[in-house]
Amino acid sequence: MAETTPSQRLHLVMGGRVTDPRAIEFQDPESIHVVGVYSSYEAAVEAWRAQAQRTVDDAEMKYVVVHIHKLLTPED
Repeated sequence: MAETTPSQRLHLVMGGRVTDPRAIEFQDPESIHVVGVYSSYEAAVEAWRAQAQRTVDDAEMKYVVVHIHKLLTPED
């Protein structure tokens, strides 16, 4: 019987200037700030919160957490 290994959960934190503060369309995708990749959601949220707080006075700056593991193993 084959052993199953738990899937790795990766989270990307990134951000940049958006065209509309209510949306997630970046003005210049080439200049997106990649904060890092994290193996736990909690660590990713902590990094996201730190970056979001640094830019709290700029409504056009937005940081997000992307669940990379969902992109790497999509549901059929």
